[in-house]
Amino acid sequence: MSVHPVANCTGPGKKSAMSRSPAHSSETRRRSTWWLAVAGVVAVALAGAGFIVLQRAPGHTTSAGASPSPVVSPLTVIGTTPLSNATNVAPGTTITVAFSTPLAPGSPMPTLSPAVAGSWSPLSADDLQFVADGPLVPSTTETVTVPGGSAGVVGADGQHMTAGVSFHFTVAAGSTLRLQQLLAQLGYLPVTFTPSTPLASPQQEADPQQGTFAWRWPNQPASLTSQWTPGTFGVITKGAVMSFETQHGLATTGSPGPQTWGALLQAASTGSTDPQPYGYVLVSKTLPETATVYQNGAVAYSTLVNTGIPSTPTATGTFPVYLRYQVTTMSGTNPTGSHYTDPGIPWVSYFNGGDALHGFIRASYGFPQSLGCVEMPFANAAVVWPMTPIGTLVTVQ
Repeated sequence: MSVHPVANCTGPGKKSAMSRSPAHSSETRRRSTWWLAVAGVVAVALAGAGFIVLQRAPGHTTSAGASPSPVVSPLTVIGTTPLSNATNVAPGTTITVAFSTPLAPGSPMPTLSPAVAGSWSPLSADDLQFVADGPLVPSTTETVTVPGGSAGVVGADGQHMTAGVSFHFTVAAGSTLRLQQLLAQLGYLPVTFTPSTPLASPQQEADPQQGTFAWRWPNQPASLTSQWTPGTFGVITKGAVMSFETQHGLATTGSPGPQTWGALLQAASTGSTDPQPYGYVLVSKTLPETATVYQNGAVAYSTLVNTGIPSTPTATGTFPVYLRYQVTTMSGTNPTGSHYTDPGIPWVSYFNGGDALHGFIRASYGFPQSLGCVEMPFANAAVVWPMTPIGTLVTVQ
């Protein structure tokens, strides 16, 4: 052990080293013991009052003014509306995403597929909501993706999710009543619809509204008016859907799916009405047989026709036109079992299986002669054809 020399300084006001009190005198020990006892009593009293006395471990001192590094909470998705894999979700539902911590300003936002017009906005510090410009499209399965990684959402402390999160839900099918209301307002039905009150918000556009239907024109044929029932998907509604689909470049199914509903809601929001007159064809098998074409509730044309012979009769009922040709080749089987092929058949509008309105050369017209089609002179068929687009109803009675 090394020995440190004692400095020999005896200037004015200073004692020599030999005159100092020993560093550990008995008096000093008694004072230290007294203070330790007092400190112990105080510590016990503080603990009893609910305070915690912390003892800093030796060798871990903190410099004055310094503070410990903050703990950054991980960023995760802790909840969504609708729930993932939910079905029958109402079209007016608001989409929300809840996070474990607040997001940073300017953080990237979730995305929807198929895309929906609208925007994300804060619902609270750590919740987002999607405000759509209109309703969610009926029957659509939506996927909401919250982006992760360095390019994904950012927490208020700069943290990122390690991976993206996606959830899915399916919107409820649209109601037949609302379908009819929209088709009527856009002019695709022979009836009008007048709502009792305006929509409270654009998100209600797919919900059935209170209001009344009325026939667009008085004195319509009973063969047409008897087919109409609000809230029931009948042939009048099917024909209107087919007409709408054709005019909007959609597959002509007559059964509205997500694409048809999306186009219909878009047309309703812009007020895009049917540019064509409403057409209807009434074929009478009462001799002499005739076909009467109505446009916008008035008789536009009438002609003698031939329907099917007794062995291959033209089916009675009401059917929508589903396929058309300016000219085509028809083929089939005769009642005798032989096959026929007739090229150059003009102005063809198929409405029920192989039954069609079309031109055909006969010596006379007005009584059954065909194999099920409704035949008429070439010139007459040329007049009828432009008035029977896809979706036009044809009643045979």
